[in-house]
Amino acid sequence: MAAPVWSVDPRTGQQREQVGTEATAVDVDAAVRAAHGALEPLADRAVRAALLRAAADQLGAASEEIIATADAETALGRPRLPGELARTQAQLRSFADEIEDGTYLGITVNHADPDSTPPCPDLRRYRIPLGVVAVYAASNFPLAFSVPGGDTASALAAGCPVVVKAHPDHPATSELTAAALRRAAAEVGLPEDVLTVVHGFEAGVELIKHPLVAAAGFTGSVRGGRALFDAAAARPAPIPFHGELGSLNPVVVTAAAAAERAEEIGAGLAGSMTMGTGQFCTKPGFVLAPEGEDGDKLLSALREKVAEAAQGPLLDSRMRESFLEGISARTELEGVEAPVLAGAGDDGHTVGAGVLTVPAGKVGQPQYELLLEECFGPVTVVARYRDDDEVSAVLSRLPGNLTATVQLSGGEAAGDGGRGARLLAALTPLAGRVLVNGWPTGVAVAPAQHHGGPYPATTSTSTSVGATAIERWLRPVAYQDAPDALLPAELRESNPLGLPRRVDGRWER
Repeated sequence: MAAPVWSVDPRTGQQREQVGTEATAVDVDAAVRAAHGALEPLADRAVRAALLRAAADQLGAASEEIIATADAETALGRPRLPGELARTQAQLRSFADEIEDGTYLGITVNHADPDSTPPCPDLRRYRIPLGVVAVYAASNFPLAFSVPGGDTASALAAGCPVVVKAHPDHPATSELTAAALRRAAAEVGLPEDVLTVVHGFEAGVELIKHPLVAAAGFTGSVRGGRALFDAAAARPAPIPFHGELGSLNPVVVTAAAAAERAEEIGAGLAGSMTMGTGQFCTKPGFVLAPEGEDGDKLLSALREKVAEAAQGPLLDSRMRESFLEGISARTELEGVEAPVLAGAGDDGHTVGAGVLTVPAGKVGQPQYELLLEECFGPVTVVARYRDDDEVSAVLSRLPGNLTATVQLSGGEAAGDGGRGARLLAALTPLAGRVLVNGWPTGVAVAPAQHHGGPYPATTSTSTSVGATAIERWLRPVAYQDAPDALLPAELRESNPLGLPRRVDGRWER
């Protein structure tokens, strides 16, 4: 008999309701085959755009129930969840705009040129959908990175039906949002199976192995993501696996910046690393700050603000236990101090935020490798450096990240002395988004956004936020010397759909 799927309140640890049952291998097979059957109806770009806008509307119509349920399952509360829902709706509508614009198709035409060396035939290239996409939902964003989130929105925009493996931390929210998207599909005349949700650990394993699944998107832990990544690569026909696994999100504070605005930087860091009880994938978890009086002022401001932060629940008891174990292991390292000790809250379900410090010179030693791993929750490590050589030595040991931030003085930001440019150059190989005088929590949904980074931040070079996220679910195909009447409408000489394209090296709109 299939195991039940329960919705649990993280504030109390109590079961709320049984949402359903875990999917069996037979259930997963049925879901994937039904999704595969929706490929042809989903091929119409205009219908896909209508689907995404209708999905945004349906989520809005059910917003009160969705927000209340998400809060009951995640304790993320207001104003966080209404803001996340608005962001999710905006993502859906932005991908509808992207479909209608058509630039994402990458249409390129080279007319035949027999006089070139070597001779060039008539070539016409564009991008087509891969097929059924498996999406593994995130725990910490029950809307924006879950069932109706960016992976789903971009895959549907590309013309790929989606089967979502729901996250066990918010199964009821997953079912509500899936129902909204399925209603939207029916509203625009598409099969509801353009999107299906399955539950359970084994369902996730079966999903990545299914021969009709053409690609996968994942947001979660390094351990879980790497296991699925390896499974995707081990298939008889390997598939693309776009995983977001973990990120330290380092921050470098220059001595000049600390001298100029130590208290401001300390307070800003505290707000960023405690936001959402430290459960953002872009939480700054490692900071290089100078020794000396100005560094002390920064640390004092950070300590004061973190000590004032309210205790809060993590998304589930397993994450809470992992966080507490991580704090304990880090504080046992020689030379690691805790100006504010993170730990268990007063009620057995919450945790308090904390700050750890360590001399930067110790970070290069093998026994301190743990400090360079993400600790999911409200804590950051401040490594105090003496000089630029120590900064460079630590940066050389950092893994790949989603973000890297540098806090500069006014003069450094203006280019004086070249130090700001050198630090940007040093941080660029480490992250997909490099910030100057800001904080990484908060990821704008914009065409120029990049939410990804070198491994283990992600398993590919793509982004999961912004317009170009659609490219993950497409593959290019070129036609050579094909008669115009046989070509897809997107590639015909007269450009009957009026799409932007590059013809013989020049863009036409």
